[in-house]
Amino acid sequence: MAEICTVNRKSQSFVKPAAPTPTPQTPPPLLELSAIDRVPGLRHTVRSLHVFRPPPHGDGAACSRPAEVIRAALARALVEYPAFAGRLVVGGSGSDCGVACTGDGAWFVEAAAGCNLEDVNELDYPLVVCEEELLPTAPEGELDPTSIPVMMQVTEFSCGGFVVGLVAVHTFADGLGAAQFINAIAEFARGLNRPTVNPIWARATIPNPPKFPPGPPPSFQSFGFQHFATDIRPDRIAHAKAEYLKATGTHCSAFDVAVAKVWQARTRAVRYGPEAQVQVCFFANTRHLLGELLPEGFYGNCFFPVTVKARAGDVAGSKDLLGIIRMIRDGKARLPLEFADWASGLGGGGAGDKMKFVQDDPYELRFEHNVLFVSDWTRLGFLEVDYGWGVPSHVIPFNYADYMAVAVLGAPPAPVKGTRVMTQCVEEKHLKEFRDEMEGSF
Repeated sequence: MAEICTVNRKSQSFVKPAAPTPTPQTPPPLLELSAIDRVPGLRHTVRSLHVFRPPPHGDGAACSRPAEVIRAALARALVEYPAFAGRLVVGGSGSDCGVACTGDGAWFVEAAAGCNLEDVNELDYPLVVCEEELLPTAPEGELDPTSIPVMMQVTEFSCGGFVVGLVAVHTFADGLGAAQFINAIAEFARGLNRPTVNPIWARATIPNPPKFPPGPPPSFQSFGFQHFATDIRPDRIAHAKAEYLKATGTHCSAFDVAVAKVWQARTRAVRYGPEAQVQVCFFANTRHLLGELLPEGFYGNCFFPVTVKARAGDVAGSKDLLGIIRMIRDGKARLPLEFADWASGLGGGGAGDKMKFVQDDPYELRFEHNVLFVSDWTRLGFLEVDYGWGVPSHVIPFNYADYMAVAVLGAPPAPVKGTRVMTQCVEEKHLKEFRDEMEGSF
């Protein structure tokens, strides 16, 4: 690290709202969280790096320092989003919690890198600079990383480019909600007087079905999964979509193709027995299913876990992706009914089997070796963030944990097109075969 590029954290402190909160136009001091926000599995931080290349020569924006501009904009955005300047209040059960709008602020770090972005390959994969150098660390003495809703670090590079390291607590917002907040910061940074999207708390509009009996505590066994990333070219995705349309008469998406590919590659590489059950789980946005009940500007958690199950032999043995794509699309088609069942107190699953749902909370995830979790970062809104120096060249999420097999879908650095698949889902002994499967033909 020291031989390539040094990162010096120059200052770090809490940024408080630029005006007192709450005011008559903002939410009350204590905000209730929704049933989805209170899911215990969401009490964790989501970390990401947002890479901004230097502006074109002579660009007026280069006269200002990104860290100073973004810090001031953050203070203004916290007036509109007082929850992100507040603190989580947890009740005795652990799942009963709310947000106290204390105005304590978001943690902000200013840093400088002793190199150009080009010197570190513009932080393309594999990373030359450890992500921990570019992500903010909690204040000294703070033991609970989920106690601060938002932490940011702006690292300025000598070329004029910069990187925003973001750490956000999932309890406060899902990916769409977090991107809405970050875009509000960017709009203030560009000189707007108000964000174009008016933030709405409205957590009471999320269904609040009866609580399910607690299941067994989740397993957090470490599997030693290795990190691997690759890009799927647009022509390969287009070919698979055309083949699916020809075979079924219906369309599929790039998401469907990418998930089918990584699920099949992983199942083949691990060599599960043909009768073993394998699963893929992804988190579908459900804002559209609530219709007019959910106002524009809502930024809380509003998603449903969609799980697709199959025999390992059916996933690994398929000569192409068509059958696997169909499984994924069938899972997506069940979403409205499963979400409605959960909202009505049945739990999700779409079959009307009340006994099953009482015993099986769809938000109670199981972290087992045969379950692949997929997170899609391609449509959240982070790639449209512009602080005044243009949109990011790429965004690097770090949605990984030792106890879960994960695939994150993103985009390669502009102007390259396609889908970047970032995984941590196979052990070292299976990595070569998994890489060969991912990079092989469809």
